[in-house]
Order: sequence, then C-alpha cells, then structure tokens
Amino acid sequence: MIRKVWPFALVALLALAGCATTPPEQGTTTGGATAEEGAATGGAESEGATGTGMAEGEAASTVTAEECPPDCDFSRDAIDDPGSILSDRTIYFEFDSSQVQQQFMDIIKRHAAYLAKYGDVDVRLEGHTDERGSREYNVGLGSRRAESVSQLLQAYGVSPSQIETVSYGEEVPAVEGHNEEAWAKNRRVELVYPASGN
Repeated sequence: MIRKVWPFALVALLALAGCATTPPEQGTTTGGATAEEGAATGGAESEGATGTGMAEGEAASTVTAEECPPDCDFSRDAIDDPGSILSDRTIYFEFDSSQVQQQFMDIIKRHAAYLAKYGDVDVRLEGHTDERGSREYNVGLGSRRAESVSQLLQAYGVSPSQIETVSYGEEVPAVEGHNEEAWAKNRRVELVYPASGN
C-alpha cells in the first residue's frame, strides 16, 4: 500500500513546488542588474490596482471646506502667485512605488479644489523616476505615478478632461547625482499648468 501512495505523493509535492514560484514581472531586471523599478520584488505592482493612497472604497467627491487644507478659497490668478500655497507642485515617491504618501495629500487637495473651481484650467502631470532601472520600466513607473495623482485629483472633483499625464521616466532629473539624496528628489510627479507657464 505504501509503495502505491508514494508516486502520488511525489507528484503532488512537485506540483506544489511549481506553484510556489512565480515568474518575474515584465519590466523587472534579473541576473543581478540594478533597478529603481523592478529590483525589489513586490514593489509598485503589489500596491493594489490604483496605488493612489486613498482608502479602499473611498468615493469621488469635490473637496469640501472642512476637508480642504487652510486657504483653499482660491482666486483664478492664485496659480500665478509664487507665494501661493499652490506653488507646491511636486509629489515625491518612495523607491519603486507609485503609492502617494499621506504627507502629500494636502498638496493634492489644494490643487483639486483649484481645478474643480476653475473647470477651464488644465494641468499636466509629469511622472519621473530616478536613474536606476531600464528606460522602459522607468517610463512605465513614471506613468503609474502620474496616473495615481490623476486618480486622486479626479476623486476630489476634477474633471478627467482637465488632466493630461505624461512620463519622462529617468530622462529629466530634478537633481544630478548618483546617490540616495539625488534619487529621492527625482522620484516625483510635477503638476504643471501649461496656460500659466508654470
């Protein structure tokens, strides 16, 4: 009886072992290559479908006076004022992540309030990465970062028609350098208002 069970047990064990290993995701690097994106297993792709930082099931709605950070009753020309709180236009990201961190939610809410109030104003979300990783992967991650910010703006009442997303990957660094300090400043999404030149 034991001899008859043994082959079945061996086949079951091999099947389970095969299920335990998953192939590397497309765009990741293998064989010891470095990458901002893709070197870490379970990076940006394991964050969930949106990667935005909103609570699951949180409904879309315009930012209310209670939710809005201080001084959100903007005039139209607030976007051109370098002293305005709308002058903060950069959202930074963790390594290999498109998840918006909580500390940047006030910036997003302010811009959402402005854009929802002035529906004829457009914004371009420019996604960037640090230099590590393949060009293709970095363009993809920059795109996911821009899309995360876009989804949050829309959740706070901004029309999708006001938003353009673009990814530059590693091609337009904010800071030159090959260290963590430079990389941290290059992992970002910038909110650009084309009509105002800012």
